[in-house]
Amino acid sequence: MNAPPIRLPSGVRDLLPRAAARRRALAERVMAVFEAWGYARIVTPVFECADVLERGLGHDARAAAIRFVEPGTGEVVALRPDITPQVARLVATRMADIEGPIRLCYEGAVTRLAGELGQRELLQAGIELVDAPEPEGDAEVLAVAAAALAATHLPETRLDVGHVAPARHVLGAAQAGCGDEVRAKLAAALARKDRAGVRAAARSLPSPVAALAEALVTLWGPADSTLARAAALAWPDEVHASLARLHGVVAALGELADPPAPVVTVDLGDLRGFDYYTGVRFAGYAGGAPDAVLRGGRYDELIGRYGRAAHATGFAIDLEAVAEAQRIVGVPAPSIAIGIAVYGSGAPALARSLRARGLRAVTAVVRPTPAWLRGAGLDAAVVIARAEPSVGDGDPGGSAGGAGGLPRGIADGRGALVLADDARGDVAAEVGSVIEALEAREKRCPS
Repeated sequence: MNAPPIRLPSGVRDLLPRAAARRRALAERVMAVFEAWGYARIVTPVFECADVLERGLGHDARAAAIRFVEPGTGEVVALRPDITPQVARLVATRMADIEGPIRLCYEGAVTRLAGELGQRELLQAGIELVDAPEPEGDAEVLAVAAAALAATHLPETRLDVGHVAPARHVLGAAQAGCGDEVRAKLAAALARKDRAGVRAAARSLPSPVAALAEALVTLWGPADSTLARAAALAWPDEVHASLARLHGVVAALGELADPPAPVVTVDLGDLRGFDYYTGVRFAGYAGGAPDAVLRGGRYDELIGRYGRAAHATGFAIDLEAVAEAQRIVGVPAPSIAIGIAVYGSGAPALARSLRARGLRAVTAVVRPTPAWLRGAGLDAAVVIARAEPSVGDGDPGGSAGGAGGLPRGIADGRGALVLADDARGDVAAEVGSVIEALEAREKRCPS
């Protein structure tokens, strides 16, 4: 009987060292931004009881949750498709006695059902700001989002900001007056920015509402001019108040954001997250990515589902999408310390000394070859051919050096420096200079 082929489930993948290094460096850079703005890092479990987690999920996220029966208890649990509901649960329960504003940040993997070719496991990082006043709270979260986008080193970043109130008014009127079918058709046309489709779907609506529905398709562009056009329309008072709050958020962002000021556009017809957010919503875009790499907004009802009435706003950045965009536009992979394999007599002591100098160093038991170095992710090998080591086991800073900055045993032909890439003369120079410095230290401070 043949063994089944070695394979991975659809939608997941391994990340080899270079790709993993890019994502880990990106995650730490973004998390450093969050912490610099005063957000405290938390860690939440990768799965939870399904009924608890689903209290905080919108319709699409509930449909995307992967559920299974936990063998120990028989409970149905779910892999988290989103981390925000976990933060809401934590704030409402374990942090119930802590006064706001509460600033929390996180990073980790989320898992979602996807199509045959879709990625199911995604890396994301985000922040949640609980019980901060408006418009300052929304402006702060946008300012942190702008700083996170800047930390990705991607070109052409911008924040696209909106508010759910205008679309909610139009779609609510459609549902009340014409039913779910008309509302669904109108929502689909608005999502496509299909002006003709909106006009056809709104034909049965009162003419003032139909005019507002058609206007929504055009209410996008530079922030100031788009908000001015929106304010000139015949919205009800509550929508005008929401637009005024959005204008205040954009103005406060200009004062809070780190320079250079982020590019800000407004789109009042974007319906993504419409059923989840309760106020300001936004997305972040960058060159090299076909869609938004960051999404967020205000969700004042979410934490209440877990037992604490609290206002909240936040966002998550898709680290996987950012890493792919970096690769496409040519953002260099993160630099790491030169890696060296040391082989021969005294190799452990020299390797310790190299690590103490900030290099990566391993002790090789077989003479390294260029092919092995490349596969191991190392840059060079120092082969020690002399009989006695010149570095004492207890001294973290000593070795031997010689002519041209190479170890004596290499410089006089009794040893060798093996490069993973013959074109990397800079590696040879750096290895030589480090070992030469170690020898100089040993001469000053002999063991």
